[in-house]
Amino acid sequence: MKVEFFRHQLSQINLDRLAKVAGTIFLTTGQEAALFEERFASHLNQKQAVGLTSATAALHLSLLALGVGPGDEVITTPLTFVATALSVMHVGAKPVFVEVEPDTGNLDAARIEAAITDKTRAVLPVHLYGQMVDVRLISQICRAHGLALIEDAAQCLEGERDQIRVGQLAEAACFSFYATKSITCGEGGAVTTDDPALAEAVRKLRLHGLTSHAAERYTKLYRHYDVDVEGWKYNMSNLQAALLIDQLERVEEWRLARERVVSKYRQALTGLPGLDLPALRPGVKQGHNLFTIWVHPDKRDRLVWRLQEEGVGVAVNYQPCHLFTLFRQRYGLKEGDFPEAELIGRRTISLPLYPSLKDEEIEYVIDAVKKVVREGG
Repeated sequence: MKVEFFRHQLSQINLDRLAKVAGTIFLTTGQEAALFEERFASHLNQKQAVGLTSATAALHLSLLALGVGPGDEVITTPLTFVATALSVMHVGAKPVFVEVEPDTGNLDAARIEAAITDKTRAVLPVHLYGQMVDVRLISQICRAHGLALIEDAAQCLEGERDQIRVGQLAEAACFSFYATKSITCGEGGAVTTDDPALAEAVRKLRLHGLTSHAAERYTKLYRHYDVDVEGWKYNMSNLQAALLIDQLERVEEWRLARERVVSKYRQALTGLPGLDLPALRPGVKQGHNLFTIWVHPDKRDRLVWRLQEEGVGVAVNYQPCHLFTLFRQRYGLKEGDFPEAELIGRRTISLPLYPSLKDEEIEYVIDAVKKVVREGG
């Protein structure tokens, strides 16, 4: 049997809307993108949403719109996809890493204050694997020190913690619609916020800093545009939005389907010698974007290869950012700086997790994991 690491859930409804938009003369940012933004903001109970080409773009433009720039510092986690830290570097600021919780891999909120300096301008936590960080505590810290809070919610569209939803306490929350995310258009992202001025700044920055976009110039009476700020090319197209709009109606259905898979995995694998599982915090509604197991660091790579040989699609989420050559050379970071993040990075394997996994596929993955772990790779 072959169990793919991920399969998208696009249906005929999504493809029909895409075909309808493809049959129009306006494929770039326009009415369909605006409709997605309206529904996405409503879904998250936020006042504003801005569609973009990726979560990286969302992080980058949120930082810019909040005035973060050269000479500033942004506190974040080393245990994340590298885009989180790179977005800070894109605005000329320095990512300042803080150690993670050893049992969840999430940014340890209790260590944030010790990392704050007079250069700190923002805190950028990541909701790892779909489990929200302690955003209530982080928000309190940010308010006490006059810092912006930007949530990297690329893995956590559905998340809640202590009755707080993603983005509710932040200046901005950033989302991904990459191929393996809860809803997808292949590549895509969005910023949500309750601040109309921040949303308007992101809208301008996503399209070269133009004072009017193509839909305004070509579907209404033509007017010239100005450019008064250095912008980027990050605007979501109508084609991307067309794939996303109807998926929003199935977000909770798909989350529950993934939760069912996770429950089967956890029930079967808890207590297996040589394998640990990240802790699930009480009071947290999980997004369940990834399911990871933690194995012996000296055996991890062999176990990855053995699972692949058994026909199980796997990934490693994530290697700690600070150990990549770029960060070692630019900031003098080294092994041993964040031992908890490093240990998790050496132990982690991500297993298949998506709504359409069949019972026989789930059991096959479980049996394969038990087999290779018991054999030691």
